[in-house]
Amino acid sequence: KKQRKKYLILSLIFNLSILFVFKYFGFFSKFLNTILSNLSLPNTPIFNFLLPVGISFYTFQILSYSIQVYNGEIKSEKHFGIFALYAAFFPTILSGPIERANHLIPQLYKKYVFNHDRVVTGLKIVLWGLFLKLVIANRMSILVNAVYDNVLDFTGIPLIIATIFFAFQIYSDFAGYSFIALGIALVLGFNLINNFQRPYFSKSILEFWRRWHISLSSWFRDYIYIPLGGNRVKKSRWFFNILIVFLIIGLWHGASWTFIIWGGLNGVYLISSVLTLGIRKKITEIICLTKFPNIHRIIKIIITFVLICISWIFFRANSFPDAIYILTHLFTNLNLNFFGPSLG
Repeated sequence: KKQRKKYLILSLIFNLSILFVFKYFGFFSKFLNTILSNLSLPNTPIFNFLLPVGISFYTFQILSYSIQVYNGEIKSEKHFGIFALYAAFFPTILSGPIERANHLIPQLYKKYVFNHDRVVTGLKIVLWGLFLKLVIANRMSILVNAVYDNVLDFTGIPLIIATIFFAFQIYSDFAGYSFIALGIALVLGFNLINNFQRPYFSKSILEFWRRWHISLSSWFRDYIYIPLGGNRVKKSRWFFNILIVFLIIGLWHGASWTFIIWGGLNGVYLISSVLTLGIRKKITEIICLTKFPNIHRIIKIIITFVLICISWIFFRANSFPDAIYILTHLFTNLNLNFFGPSLG
C-alpha cells in the first residue's frame, strides 16, 4: 500500500508538473506579474512553450491509470509497449475520449482478425464524425468567427444567431472528433466509450453534463468530486465541491479567465438547480404543467439549452470584455438588418 501511494504521488507530481509547465505556466506568470506590478515589485519572466498535441488528454489518461493502480482496481502494467500504447493510443490522443486503463488495456492483449461487418460499421462512424466536423462545425464557424471576432460591430440578432450556431459548432467539433476516434478504433477492433449522447436534448444542467463529454465529466466526478466528499457532506461543502470541480473543468479546457468563468457558471447553474428545486416544482404544479408532460419536457429542454448557450458565450469569446458586451447587447437593436456589410 505504501509503495502504491509513493508511486501515485510521484505520478501526480510528474504528470501535473508537465501539464502545468506547457499549458498553464504562461497564464499564471501573467497573473502573478499583474499582482507584482500593482505592488511595484519586479516582474517574473514569461515563457510561452509550444503546447504538445493532446497533452491534456493523455495526461489525464495516465493519471487515471495511476489512480486505478493505487486503488487496487488493476495491477500495474509490466509490458512497457502495452502501457505506451495505452498512454498514446492514437485515435484518442487529439480529443479523447479519455479511456480508463481497466477498459482499454485488456483489449490491447487480444488477438484481432479482420471482420468485414465491424470494419464497415467503424468506417460509417468515421464518416459521421467527418460530416459533423467538416460539414457542420467548419461551415458554422465561418459565421461564428465573423461575429465573435468583431463583436463591437454587432448587436441583437447577429449575436443571438452566432451564439446558437456556436453551440452546434462546438458539439459537432467535439463529437465529430470523438466519433472519428470511435470509428477508427472499431476498425482496428477496439471498443471505446461513447463520449456524447445527444446533450442538447437534456432536461437539466445535471443531465447535460451526464451526456456531454462523458469521459471527461466522469473523470472529474470519480477523481476529484467524489474524493472531495461529493454530496455526502453538509450542503455548503457540497456546493463548494461542485463549484471547485467546475472551475477546474474550465481551467482544463484552456488557460484563460473566460474558460474559468464558463466552468464556474456551469457550477452556479447546478447549485441554483438544487436551491430552486422546491419552488420550481410548485410553479409547475400551479400552472398545471404536470398534466402536460410532453410540453413540460420541451420547456425544460429549451431552458437548459438557453442556459448552456449563455455559458458558451464565455467559452467562445476572445476576452472577458467581449463576453460582457455580447451578454449586454443580445437583445438590443433587434432589427431585420441582421449582419449588414460586416459579413460581406
